[in-house]
Amino acid sequence: MNWRLSRFLLVMLIAIVITGCSTKKDVSTEDNNSDTATKDGGTLVIARLSDAENLDHHFMSTINAASVTHSKIYEGLVGRDKNADIKPLLAEEWKQLDDLTWEFKLRKDVKFHDGTAFNAEAVKATFNRLLDPNVGSPRAVVFKMVKEVKTVDEFTVQFILSEPFSPLLSILASHEGGIISPKAIEKFGKNIINEPNGTGPFVYESWTSGQEIVFTKNKEYWGTKAKVDKVVFKVVPEETTRMSMIETGEAHIAEPLSVPMMSTVEASSASEVYRSEGFGTEYIGFNVQKEPFNDIRVRKAISHAVEMDSIIKGVYNNVGKKANSLLGSKVFGYHADMEAYEYNLNEAKKLLAEAGYPDGFETTLKTMDSKERINMAEVLQSQLKGIGIKVNIEVLEYGTFVQAVNKGDSEMFILSWRNATGDADYNQYNLFHTNSQGAAGNTFFYSNQEVDRLIDAARKEKDQNKRIELYAKSQELEMEDAVYIPVRVIENLAAVAKNVDGFDISPSGYLEINDVLIK
Repeated sequence: MNWRLSRFLLVMLIAIVITGCSTKKDVSTEDNNSDTATKDGGTLVIARLSDAENLDHHFMSTINAASVTHSKIYEGLVGRDKNADIKPLLAEEWKQLDDLTWEFKLRKDVKFHDGTAFNAEAVKATFNRLLDPNVGSPRAVVFKMVKEVKTVDEFTVQFILSEPFSPLLSILASHEGGIISPKAIEKFGKNIINEPNGTGPFVYESWTSGQEIVFTKNKEYWGTKAKVDKVVFKVVPEETTRMSMIETGEAHIAEPLSVPMMSTVEASSASEVYRSEGFGTEYIGFNVQKEPFNDIRVRKAISHAVEMDSIIKGVYNNVGKKANSLLGSKVFGYHADMEAYEYNLNEAKKLLAEAGYPDGFETTLKTMDSKERINMAEVLQSQLKGIGIKVNIEVLEYGTFVQAVNKGDSEMFILSWRNATGDADYNQYNLFHTNSQGAAGNTFFYSNQEVDRLIDAARKEKDQNKRIELYAKSQELEMEDAVYIPVRVIENLAAVAKNVDGFDISPSGYLEINDVLIK
């Protein structure tokens, strides 16, 4: 055991005693010594909690998977800059010709990793696959308004919509808008693409399921080339092991970083904390089709019985501000004036009695295997005991957990939603629209015709102020129906080695590594 690892373990023991005492300051990943020599090259190793469920963005259901390929393997017609504003990417320019027609002028100097030329036909092939009912992509729902992708000439493409859709650019900028090589589409068809092939700054090399994903630098990339030669996403479920790998130089980035581990990283001489506010939120959800949660009184009772301030402070050490909805405060359409249910045990007991459960009931709360989620589950277990509800906690591996809630195999669950677009539509349509029940995002299996109408109307509305009003109404109805309990706005957290510069996590939760430099 070398001295650095010994020191790390000592720090770990101290941190266990002072868990939750991390500082609130943002820690930059920039080196204070400007004289440190830097050069391109090397292998970037990222130690991650869990593997991607697949590498096909037409079948991905999580940002965790998308962050591996988005802007690295696959690119879209448009992207986002450092301020989260829409920027040109594979499309040099665009314009809306009328309510139903968007036209994009494409770059002419781009090739896919397999050598295939990027052009209008490639764009058409990608979206034809996505929207093909025989393919059965769970992400097709986000582009259901696209009636046709039409090639005007070799480098001009039009999106013909069946109805107006204001947030089109925001979705095209997400991983769901990534363009796939026509050769890969021809090879895999409706099957999941397990050899991703796009136009991005990295090229797929290998994937050993449950162990690692390897990309290499795209030396023929049309844009600014990546600074590292190779990137390895290593699956390391145990957080202390991830931290130890940074301490010993085996990894450069470890994510996600739990709140209890922040103080340990801050005490390390080898790493520092990266943190930034995200678009996403964390929440407690109900499957509203399962008894007794099909009774709104039960859901409201539990909402009144949860003392959220103590969870934010005790579980998260005030990292991530308390949420009032499932929209982060930076997302377009955020409703600042909305209020969640106040803590009121008397009201909770009254509602339970009215629902026919004066003595409470027994239920199961599902969560993934992360420290914070398990800690929060235990706090909820204790709090709900106060109104007679016995909560059994079921901890599942991340992928298994996602599959369970997607299938509706849940009663209560702790989950998060990382908004990929920065627009309320991505949240509202995916999480609450009847058409999105299941893997598309509505794991509440919630259906409200008025909510559907408001969400549909907001998608069509050009006036941004009117869109905000529509989203405010839909959010208020969702809260009135007590479909979920908001917890906190997510902060993106990672441990980053001090010899790494240029790492970022977008507000959507995508890992940004194209500018990473190993010093």
